[in-house]
Amino acid sequence: MIEVKAMMVGVVVRIDAGPGTAVAEDQPIVTLESMKMELPIPSPRAGRVREIRVQVGDVVQEGDVVALLEEQEE
Repeated sequence: MIEVKAMMVGVVVRIDAGPGTAVAEDQPIVTLESMKMELPIPSPRAGRVREIRVQVGDVVQEGDVVALLEEQEE
């Protein structure tokens, strides 16, 4: 399982990829708003979203796990 973590404090403004969605490396999974800027949290590698651990409106701290990915089998 791959943990996708927030890089900074922010408010979740959008869920870009839900459970079961196949994602490519660097594809946004969740978007945060911080300091009036939208900041996508990208997938660290290709895989499938297993779980989203946040909801729109949640405040996350740096290092919080926002999603879990299943690594793509080769």
